Amino acid sequence: MRLPTELKVSIAALAAILTIPAGVTAAETTPPNPAVATPAATVTAPAAAPTASEVVATVNGVAISRAEVEQAARMLLAQSRTPAPTDPEQQRKVQDAALNLLIDQELLYQAAKGLTVADLDKQVEEKFNAAQARFGTPEAFEQALGQAGLTGQEFKDRLARDLLIASYIDQEVTAKITLAPEQAKQFYDANPDKFTQPESVKASHILIGADAKATPEEKQAAQKKANEILAKIKGGADFAELARAESTCPSAKKGGDLGSFGRGQMVKPFEEVAFSLQDGAVSEVVETPFGYHIIKSQGKTAGETVPFAQVEEKIKSLLKNEEVKKQLVARIEALKQAAKIEKTAPAKS
Repeated sequence: MRLPTELKVSIAALAAILTIPAGVTAAETTPPNPAVATPAATVTAPAAAPTASEVVATVNGVAISRAEVEQAARMLLAQSRTPAPTDPEQQRKVQDAALNLLIDQELLYQAAKGLTVADLDKQVEEKFNAAQARFGTPEAFEQALGQAGLTGQEFKDRLARDLLIASYIDQEVTAKITLAPEQAKQFYDANPDKFTQPESVKASHILIGADAKATPEEKQAAQKKANEILAKIKGGADFAELARAESTCPSAKKGGDLGSFGRGQMVKPFEEVAFSLQDGAVSEVVETPFGYHIIKSQGKTAGETVPFAQVEEKIKSLLKNEEVKKQLVARIEALKQAAKIEKTAPAKS
């Protein structure tokens, strides 16, 4: 059974913020923006402290257990959609990365505990209820929490912890970053390749399938049927209606409509014909590894450079996200310099 999404928020979100890829938007990376007003609710510590033999590190006296590291490692692998490594050296690297992220998270949490966050209890309750609702029944939710080794209160504590960390990043890092007005235009001018819209074509097709496993007789029959359909189209039959009735492609439900696509997105024989057609023209039968196609062009769009005005806000978001990443790394490093961090055992023996 899957775990609530919020169980993965803290470690996965921090990993995402510290590894912001080029081209992402602010909505994907910028932490939430809770208002600051009344004193925050008290956040209790996890119920069961790890034994000395389970502790792999301490951050200002707060223990991080081996179980937490292993759970964080699984979350990192799931987030990156990477299978668990079998090589011992790679396993160690994943465990070390997970431990370092947990240390960063603990440092941020300890720094965030002095903040006041308006309606923290309300926000936690809303997130808790939303997570519970996704499971359909309270019993299913309780079962998932049990599999994660958490009680409902411990889960709420984690949600509160995550909200405090997000608020700290927002107030102490994100909110303090300002961009010079000319920075976005400078980035646009320096990276023209990033703002080029390639040539594309909008097309529909009718496919009579005959893949590599088809016998010569089956291919011959498919080609014959495609030729018969083409003759009907040339005789005035409606292309979309024939696509719905005869095409073996899933696009048949939409009258054969494939939408717009650029070069390199379709197999070569199909692409060459689609881009060669005039608007509204219908091709002869085209053979590809998937079978026999009849293609109808719905017009081409020439390649062009996207105007700066259309991408200005996206560029600003990108630049701010990059600066958030840089400043957050620097803030965590400063917290580390002032902290007492002890790694008491390897992340994984």
